[in-house]
Amino acid sequence: MISWWKIAGFILVLYSIILGILGAVPNLPILENSIRNLYFHVPMWFTMIALLLFSFIKSIQTLNNKNVVNLKFDSEAEVYAKTALVFGIAGLCTGMIWAKNTWGAYWTNDPKLNAAAVAMLLYAAYFVLRSSIDEEEKRARISAVFNIFCFPIYIVLVFILPRLTDSLHPGNGGNPGFNSYDLDSRLRMIFYPAVLGWILIGFWIANIGKRIKNLSI
Repeated sequence: MISWWKIAGFILVLYSIILGILGAVPNLPILENSIRNLYFHVPMWFTMIALLLFSFIKSIQTLNNKNVVNLKFDSEAEVYAKTALVFGIAGLCTGMIWAKNTWGAYWTNDPKLNAAAVAMLLYAAYFVLRSSIDEEEKRARISAVFNIFCFPIYIVLVFILPRLTDSLHPGNGGNPGFNSYDLDSRLRMIFYPAVLGWILIGFWIANIGKRIKNLSI
């Protein structure tokens, strides 16, 4: 059965893709038409953060009982983190395309880019850790502890450290954010629905992942 939020996510994403490609955008210096990537690049990271937050919560629930490890919550934490990593990869790829068009290179020595890459590797290590432990309860307990530490480190790497040094990214290193100077009403009408739509799609994908995992048990 398709829930209302899944239909809403599909409609919002479809709306943002069509208007993101065909809709009018402000004529901005340097960015020009590449500003359209705002509708695709940034929502990937918002979706990743939302999914990682749920993975973090599920890991806490895994350890909620001191005597018994909840394997169901551990399984859900893994699925949310795995789905988040997919969106993180999409965020990096769309960011590299944007960087090539605005900064002249797919990858620059930018604190935000480097921090995002480190954060991605941190969660990749989470999956390596899981695959290295055979015993279910031990894997669930150790993975949950690791995941609980991962999320705050991710927030520090992506949102705090880049603000303390020079950065090309808007809103970091003294640069004003999009909202401060060029996120006009035309962009907002597509950007906000895109963020909400992709988050809903992200949870839809995670929900499918959980159902597949339950069938394999």
